[in-house]
Parts: sequence; C-alpha cells; structure tokens
Amino acid sequence: MSRQTEDERLLHTDPYRQVHDFTHTDTWRVLRIMGEFVEGFENMAGLGPAVSIFGSARIPPASPIYAAATETARLLAQAGFTIITGGGPGLMEAANKGARAGGGRSVGCTIELPFETGANPFVDLEVRFRYFFIRKIMFVKYAQAFVIFPGGFGTLDELFEALTLIQTGKIHDFPVILYGSDFWQGMLDWARNTLLAHGTIAQTDIDRLLICDDPQQICAHVVQSYQHRHGKRGTEPWTH
Repeated sequence: MSRQTEDERLLHTDPYRQVHDFTHTDTWRVLRIMGEFVEGFENMAGLGPAVSIFGSARIPPASPIYAAATETARLLAQAGFTIITGGGPGLMEAANKGARAGGGRSVGCTIELPFETGANPFVDLEVRFRYFFIRKIMFVKYAQAFVIFPGGFGTLDELFEALTLIQTGKIHDFPVILYGSDFWQGMLDWARNTLLAHGTIAQTDIDRLLICDDPQQICAHVVQSYQHRHGKRGTEPWTH
C-alpha cells in the first residue's frame, strides 16, 4: 500500500471529522503551505529568465521526442534561459539534460508522490514540493514561456492552467508553444470545431497557441517574445 501524501491529506477529509480536522489539523497545515511558498520563492527568485518545459515522464531516451526536448532545452540554455521542469524522468529528464549541455541552469520542481523516483541526474537545483498548487505557481511565476511536449494528464493540466491564466488576464505576453504537430493538431482541431463553434472560447484563445516541430524555431520564438517584452536586455546572453 502506498503512503499518503500531503495533497491527499489536504483534499480527502472525513466529513464526520471536519470540525476536528479544521481546528486541530487544517489550521496548522496552512502554516506548512506558507512555509512551502517561502521556500519556493527563496530558491527560485534568482534564476533569471527561465522557460518551463513539460512533457511525459514515460517517453524513453531512444525516442525522437526525447532528443527534440533535449535539443530545445540546449538551445534555450545557450540563449541564456534557465530551464525549469518537474524534475522527473522522460521528457523532464531530456530537458534538464539539454539545459546542462547548453551550459545553463537546470531546475527540477519535484513533487511528493506515493511512489517517488527522486530527481533525475541532470537537475542542478532541486526544489521539492508537497502541494501541486504551489508547484504550479512556481512554474508560471518564474517562466518567460511554456514549451509543452507530448504528455498525459499532468502535461495537459499545466497547458490549460497557463491558457486559463492568460485568458483571464493573470499573466500577459506569455508564449505557449506545443512541440509535435502530429500529437497536438487533433486537440486544436477539437478546440476549434467544438469549443469555438459552441462559443465557449474565442478565436484569440486559439491564436495564443503555437505548434512547432523545430527546436530552433521554438528557441527563436521565445527569444523574440522576451526581446519584445524587455527590449535590449533580450539581445545579449543573460548571466545566472
């Protein structure tokens, strides 16, 4: 039987013990949450310009997608960006590997899970989290862009979180780039033919997404967006 994580303890409360849990457990848990925010801010505040890269933990190193994630991160690192991932295996490992190969900082925001594997060996700075929602804030707060490779529910969660924050004006001028047209085009077609057709999203929501199959084009788009936001500061490599 797997051990219970802090997220599980927070979300699964016995309705017959709610008053007891609130007065004796949940209020103290708030302090732990505050402490996790502080620790995350302190560890990540000095990263400089960064890009968060997401993708499946199940993609093996022999996959062309793994190679593409490594190359994308390498190019971004050479351009001066810190690379932030979830710190796990698969495409997260690929991105951290590319960051190190490109001479950049390689950050892994790992999460407490029932079956932990630990950070991949290419993470230079590991920031550990108990709560998913705090971890997600760090991914957005310290990134200049999201680059999203093929993945499952966790990857989709990060994608739609970013799109919702953009749509509601919580973040601005934030590129969201999807690698792999063969993987993502069906989702965009569904969004256009179903969500847009029913009026539940606007065309501008779809226009914010860029599908790209070329790591060099991804890097160029991120750099161009950063330069547009920050002017001449984006024309030279950044120091870390």
